[in-house]
Amino acid sequence: MRVECAQLASGISASGKSLFYRPAKRIADIVLAVPAIVMFFPVLIVMCVMIKCDSAGPAIFRQERMGRGNRRFIMYKLRTMVNDAEQNGPLLAVADDRRMTRIGRFLRRYHIDELPQLWNVLKGDMSIVGPRPEREHFARLISDYAPEYSRISSVRPGLTSWGNVMHGYASDIQGMVVRLRYDLDYLDNMSPYTDLKVIFYTIKILITGKGI
Repeated sequence: MRVECAQLASGISASGKSLFYRPAKRIADIVLAVPAIVMFFPVLIVMCVMIKCDSAGPAIFRQERMGRGNRRFIMYKLRTMVNDAEQNGPLLAVADDRRMTRIGRFLRRYHIDELPQLWNVLKGDMSIVGPRPEREHFARLISDYAPEYSRISSVRPGLTSWGNVMHGYASDIQGMVVRLRYDLDYLDNMSPYTDLKVIFYTIKILITGKGI
């Protein structure tokens, strides 16, 4: 069943796309990522130790995702689930997921598990703000419901996104399609203002702990 495109009152105001916006966005990514990596490095070390003490397996989780131009890249996260959580195939995380570890639930709630992606930002795989990257398996499923998903590959995926702050984590394909609508809205209104707005809402979510 195809989910119909709907107008979403997202509150993003349209701005003209400057010729210099994308290069400036890349420079801003680097300027923000470098001090953030330095600042959060001690936190990452502590979290890695806690993850290792809490459950067997690597502290840093590596997963292939689809990036700009559908280029595959390895995305890094702090591991929040038991090792080999997807031995029977790709699965989306859900509320009260039994695969999640004790420390993993805390990390995911406050989105601390995403911090290693600052390295992806510095490398150029990702941006601070942009649609969240998906695995090829789920990208294909989303495209079956919403062919316009292909537009996502026109930009670098983000550490945070308008879809994430407005919709949150998605536990099924329908939820991912709803979140896509917000990300398409972001693409139509990309500007420094919209990026700052997404960052502001993200900080608010980090403080309140409104994760899964």
